[in-house]
Amino acid sequence: MTGPKRMRPESAEADSELAISYVVEPERRMSGLSVESAGSAVSTGRRSARGNWHSRPRIGIRGGTFDPIHNGHLVAASEVSWVYDLDEVIFVPTGRPVFKLDKNVTNAEDRYLMTVIATASNPKFTVSRVDIDRPGIPYTIDTLRDIRVQHPDPELFFITRADAVAEIMRWKDADKIWELAHFVAVTRPGYSSPEGVKLPEGKVDTLEIPALAISSTDVRRRADHGEPVWYLVPDGVVQYIGKHGLYR
Repeated sequence: MTGPKRMRPESAEADSELAISYVVEPERRMSGLSVESAGSAVSTGRRSARGNWHSRPRIGIRGGTFDPIHNGHLVAASEVSWVYDLDEVIFVPTGRPVFKLDKNVTNAEDRYLMTVIATASNPKFTVSRVDIDRPGIPYTIDTLRDIRVQHPDPELFFITRADAVAEIMRWKDADKIWELAHFVAVTRPGYSSPEGVKLPEGKVDTLEIPALAISSTDVRRRADHGEPVWYLVPDGVVQYIGKHGLYR
């Protein structure tokens, strides 16, 4: 197996402004992405927006607290959608995050509505209520099972932060989640996995995305201090935060 490939934008301007480097497993990234040679695969498959043939649709799942959703979330989802040639990315705001039970979290409906506002302009983005409508503490395994029931045929790609993958491995039925979706861990520049954390081989790809330097924690802090959050979150989310007095 060849080593990871590193891709860069072709223009110098793009490299300086929106440079995004990818570290992915070549055979996984292109599994089903390239034109399939077998005639049967082509005849029973479908052509993606990028012109590639797939035997099954491809759906990304972007789970998160989204408190609030910010441009880093959107850029990450967009880049994963492009690299993996996804047909759709479903954003899934969590109900009561298991790793934030001891913290104050904004009302689920507010977080859901901000996610709807933020994703409305992208035709590939949709928002699901499966986590916030499910009673009890939401776990990744439950999210994946619910999405699988709604979408029994597509290949699923679960998009999350790299540090969250380490947390997920300690959660409910963690040994079974790898059977339901392939994981794409998005990282900030310079991020390194926690010492001693070993991810399942061949089950998790890593993409480095500079826009993830934006954090929901910083957005909340700025809003609380009356500092501007323009261009950190979508315009509609800025308006929603102000209208409803969130984070103050």
